Amino acid sequence: MERSLEKVTIRNFQESDVSSKVDIINSKKNNKYLHYDLPLEYDKTLNWFQKIKDNTNRLDLTILYDNQVVGFIGLLGIDEKNKKAEYYICVDSSVTGKGIGTISTKLLLEYAFKELKLNKVYLYTEKDNENAQHLFEKIGFEKEGLLKNDIIYNNRDVSRYAYGICKDDYNGKYTNS
Repeated sequence: MERSLEKVTIRNFQESDVSSKVDIINSKKNNKYLHYDLPLEYDKTLNWFQKIKDNTNRLDLTILYDNQVVGFIGLLGIDEKNKKAEYYICVDSSVTGKGIGTISTKLLLEYAFKELKLNKVYLYTEKDNENAQHLFEKIGFEKEGLLKNDIIYNNRDVSRYAYGICKDDYNGKYTNS
């Protein structure tokens, strides 16, 4: 899968992206709200890729800006019966403010709704992650509720908001905004 708009491209995650993933995820500027076992290690990440590369229940993509790897986006738990999937994104902080997250998300949603025929894409974000919430709301995700003490990460209770966007509500209307 490959989609492009302006200087942004999203394409299937490849083995050659493993080292970029390790570098981007391990950066403290990028991982504040990520729930990974850190630091990522190259060998373990390569092993992860080998295990998931043919998994049809997920879609892992690389975000390119001017042909440089700047992040990752995708869908987890693709549920064909219920026509929904969980969204994720991580964009390198060195390129924030360029609209890369917005454009990448729009490209992914177009693919999810038109090609995968999903009816809903949902996500979870930490209660304190206001920058991400702004991005999601700008695109059209709706805050569906607060999950108090939803997960435990690094020995702390984390409350998260659940967001969702339905195909009928999205309907491509945010593509050109």
